[in-house]
Parts: sequence; structure tokens; C-alpha cells
Amino acid sequence: MLGLGKPKPVDEYEAHGETERIYHQLRQTVRVTGVNLNFRTWAGFEHFFPAMWDTVQPNLETRIFEDAADQVRAQAVHAADLLGRVGAVAEADLGESQAFQVRAALNLYHYVNPKMLVLTSAVRLALEGESPGQPESTDVELIARGAPAGMYPMEMVDEDPESNQVEKVFRDIKKTLGLSQINSDYRTLALWPDYLEAAWKGLKPITQRDEYRTAADVLRERSRTLARRLPHPIPLSPEQVEALGEDADEVMQTTERFEQLLPGLILNIALLALDWAEPEALARSPFPAPAAQLAGGAR
Repeated sequence: MLGLGKPKPVDEYEAHGETERIYHQLRQTVRVTGVNLNFRTWAGFEHFFPAMWDTVQPNLETRIFEDAADQVRAQAVHAADLLGRVGAVAEADLGESQAFQVRAALNLYHYVNPKMLVLTSAVRLALEGESPGQPESTDVELIARGAPAGMYPMEMVDEDPESNQVEKVFRDIKKTLGLSQINSDYRTLALWPDYLEAAWKGLKPITQRDEYRTAADVLRERSRTLARRLPHPIPLSPEQVEALGEDADEVMQTTERFEQLLPGLILNIALLALDWAEPEALARSPFPAPAAQLAGGAR
């Protein structure tokens, strides 16, 4: 069962001190409007989280990392295209404004989840002693920082929603996917309960198919391959985690659970997005990253 029990995630509004600082930096570096469940859960490891962030941040602002996420996204769209269509848009009967917002929310997670997978694979490989990343190089292109204009805010309903309709869907998602916590994606889509219900109705049978599981496994392996090619070393090890006063086994198990979970989540968002756009368009990044501008505007 892929239950994410310990540690307790640190929500953005609860963050303070070092965690608040890192949350601000990661929103800028990852180019996103909020903090994903990965980071919120890692933040529960009070001493590991800052050390992990300091080791991975140099990679996250590079073109190589952005391109790696783009490759994962494109592969997920290709795999999802072969799995069929969910058809949630017509069933939910969204108004024009709602449809615009749902599509914007899907674009948010379609962009950020592949980045989360490559990052999680890199952290896992490091904790396994593989030391992903290449020897230090100064000739690495950086990308612009900050959330792109027009990116949907990472707003979401409470994990214990007041709506009976949403609570029922959340409960079934947890049972079907073996979760103890609901991912940010579903909590955001729950802002439109009828759409979430229709989306899960279409997704649920697909997630039980062998082809879906195979596609998720292949996506995970691709992520690991790309994580090994990141430009900067990630010097993490179980010994270092223990030296920080953390339980290295618990940190590893938490990281493994996210790496197990994310490929399916990426496929699910791609499946939902295919209701709105053709595969060729979805395979491209919804928020292409411009190059960073150095001081004085020179490159």
C-alpha cells in the first residue's frame, strides 16, 4: 500500500523559519505557484529538508532539468494517448468560466508533476548511494526564475472536505490507489466537484489496467535515467541523513513512495488534459522556460 503516513506534511500557511524560506525559494526555482505534496511531506523532516534542498536546488534552475521534465511529460502524453479518453468534460457540463479554470489547473500540474518525478528520482538515487549528477560544470544554461504569467494558483480544498460529494470521491481515490493522503492535484480539481467526480469516474477503470501500470513503470525508469544526467552532483547519503538526526529508513521510504506514486499521477493528468487538446500540443511544455538573464541583460 502506498500510504504516506509519516511525517506530517507542513502546509504553506504553517511554514515558518527555514521551511518558509525554502518554500519561497522553491516556488521561484521550480517556477510554480504553490508547494507540492512532495515538498510539504519532506518538510516534515526538519533537518533533512534544508540539507536536501541545498543539494538539489542548483539542478532545478538549469535547462537540463527543465528538458528532462519535458521529456517525461512528452512520454506520458504518448502513453496516455494509447490508453483512451476519459471524457469528463462533457459529463461534468462545465460553464465557460469553469472550463477555463479547470483547463488552467490541469496545465499547472501537467507542468510541475514531471519536474517532481525527476527530482524525486534524483533524491532516491542519491539516498541509494548512486550519486546522480555530473561533475561540476560552470557551462550550464540557467532558466528564468518565478512562476510563469498566467499559471493557475495552486489553490485546493481541505483534505477533509465539507462536501459529501467530494469526500466520497476522495475516499474512493484513497482506496483505489492505496493512499493515506490526497494529492494536491485532486484537491485542486475538487474546487469543481462535478468535474472531479466525472474525472475520477473515467480515470478509475484505466488505473486498474495492466497497460497503465506498465506505462507508469516505464515512465519511472525514464525519470531515473534522466536524473542520472543532471548537471550537478547531489551529495546525499543515508549516513548524512543519520548524522542530521533523521531516520534514514523513513526518509528513504517516503521518497520511494513518491517515486512510486508520481508516474501514475502524471499519466492521470495527461489523460484528463487529452479531453481538451491534441497529443502533439500536450507533449510540449505548457510553460516553456526562457533563459535566465544575467546581470546587465547579457547571456
